[in-house]
Amino acid sequence: MNMDPQTALGRCETLMLDMDGTILDLAFDSYIWRDLVPRRYAAANSMTLESARELLFEKYAAVQGDLEWYCLDHWNDRLGIDVVKIHHDVTHRIGYLPGALDFLRAVQEKDIRVLLVTNSHPETLDLKDAVTGLADYFDELHSSHTYGHAKESQFFWEALQEETGFDAATTLFVDDSQAVLRSAAQYGVGMLVTVTRPDTSEPVRRGSEFRGVEGVRDMLG
Repeated sequence: MNMDPQTALGRCETLMLDMDGTILDLAFDSYIWRDLVPRRYAAANSMTLESARELLFEKYAAVQGDLEWYCLDHWNDRLGIDVVKIHHDVTHRIGYLPGALDFLRAVQEKDIRVLLVTNSHPETLDLKDAVTGLADYFDELHSSHTYGHAKESQFFWEALQEETGFDAATTLFVDDSQAVLRSAAQYGVGMLVTVTRPDTSEPVRRGSEFRGVEGVRDMLG
């Protein structure tokens, strides 16, 4: 259902929100994986930064959309560096997207069940919650790692539906990933919205097949 985002928010009974790129600034993750991990990997392996980036970006692409892409344990093992520590080293970069905290506070006042639905690894989720306190604004937190499948998979949605009992027809799901939104659409989630500026270090994304808002606060009107 390609409904206006403000109308969708007013009609939904369950609101599902992605974390990185929807509530929190994806610039943190971009810095980790595009800059800091390659630098640490290059230093650990006596490589140039350019060579490390080329190699790592190939490794990233090979598992993009799979659960392994989001799994810190996977990258610790594959890369031989402490990816968890790298995240902890730069927690000052973790933050809400513009207007996202205001949005969360506003939807708390509505008669809506609010679920965080993320591909983030549980350790990353815990870290980001510790820094931002985002869990206070959700009725439930759900990581795809709990179910063994990423949000790009239909198996994830089946498992989430079994656990939470959400009504797909009256659920609004907001995410910045087109692949994830397509998966939700395939499962039958009735209302879908994309965030078009998930990363404040990059320009607005254009050309989505889903109704978009630059930031979730725009859904409040």
